[in-house]
Amino acid sequence: MEKLIYLLWGAGTPEEGDALRERMLGETAGHLDAADVHGLVINVHDSEAAEAPSPAPPPPGEEPHVAEIGVWLDCYERRDAVEEAIAALEHRFAGYLVVESLYDDYGTTPHASPRDWEDGCRSPGVLTVALIHRPAGLDRPEWIERWHGTQSPVSARLQPRTRYVRNEVVRPLTEGAPAIDGIVDEAWPSARHVADPMLFFNATSADELDANVSRMMESVTACLDLARLRSSTMSEYLLRSIA
Repeated sequence: MEKLIYLLWGAGTPEEGDALRERMLGETAGHLDAADVHGLVINVHDSEAAEAPSPAPPPPGEEPHVAEIGVWLDCYERRDAVEEAIAALEHRFAGYLVVESLYDDYGTTPHASPRDWEDGCRSPGVLTVALIHRPAGLDRPEWIERWHGTQSPVSARLQPRTRYVRNEVVRPLTEGAPAIDGIVDEAWPSARHVADPMLFFNATSADELDANVSRMMESVTACLDLARLRSSTMSEYLLRSIA
């Protein structure tokens, strides 16, 4: 199987997100089911996700990414029905072939119990979906080593993540897709955990917060082009789990 991710851009208002969520969970999910996808995840920036500010919003005048659709197919070339369903939403979108690493799942960290909700229900807490880029001058093998070997364990120690999915982009699938090297989905216990720096960095004092932020920034700047980093908060819907 191969995993494909589709990103959608829009105004980013909670009202737009709520309307988009209803369409995606209804007609879009139905069309994708008919397309025989093996797995399906829909994430959307709706009013519930908007309670948490984005950690890395786009600059003024640039549309945010407002939704993410993940599908698993036997072969990425057989995706016409998938893209027709997404195009019907009438949002600018781009598709990518990715390699997924499920670094942490619900129940594998101290911050959440194992998943006990059914497919189609909203996951607890809030998701951040980050679009990341390899810094100029850093070759790909070294970038992967810094991202996977350093940044992933550092952030796991310093932050209260409940789920962490790394998606390394293999190549874009749609014409005009923005250049992106990775798409990172991170789940958090609540919107407050994203909004409050003390909670976001597992700190119990101002000194500990400063130390954790400094360590995190040291790791992040070594593996990401921060000027191009974009992140949106979303509600997560795991619609079809892969057995």
